[in-house]
Amino acid sequence: MDSSSTRRRTTRRKLFEAAVTLIAEQGFSSTTVDEIAERAGVAKGTVYYNFASKNELFEELLRHGIELLATSLQEAADAATGRGGTRVDALDAMIRAGLDFIARYPALTQLYVAELWRTNRAWQSTLMVVRERAITVVECVLREAVAAGELSEEIDIPLTASALFGMVLVAALDWQSYQPHRTIDDVHASLSRLLQGRVSGHP
Repeated sequence: MDSSSTRRRTTRRKLFEAAVTLIAEQGFSSTTVDEIAERAGVAKGTVYYNFASKNELFEELLRHGIELLATSLQEAADAATGRGGTRVDALDAMIRAGLDFIARYPALTQLYVAELWRTNRAWQSTLMVVRERAITVVECVLREAVAAGELSEEIDIPLTASALFGMVLVAALDWQSYQPHRTIDDVHASLSRLLQGRVSGHP
């Protein structure tokens, strides 16, 4: 990769990080391009050189973030099955990967969850696309688990995938906001018990 491409990737990363932090702190409408440029340490013109508008920057931010998440989920699942684990083990590994990702990018996660509930945004279709990208990874592992006989054929795969994805998002945000004294291992263990149906008190 030549130096100009490297510089552009570095600049875009700085803009992504500045934008997600500011928007998570004060909302999209209240965040200006001037503030994003200042936080990123670049000129205002640099923002428009890389993105046609603030809306485009935000949409690319969502796509970039969810692609990182989807990749980490898939890699975790592949690593689990590569070690000889079951598909349920792969789902458990994905839960841990999701928690790791959220701990690493809390502002992005807060932003995604907040915007997911809004219905009047110009980028609503983009939100649907990025949501589908992440949930499809979970759906694929669920389908494999059903096909292998590890999970019941009666489960609703799309809804179960959404439930697992949402469980990790909400539990992680609650952990970071209200229970920061808990370790990631502790949170993962609790969600793992839910996944494996070990919360009833029976063997």
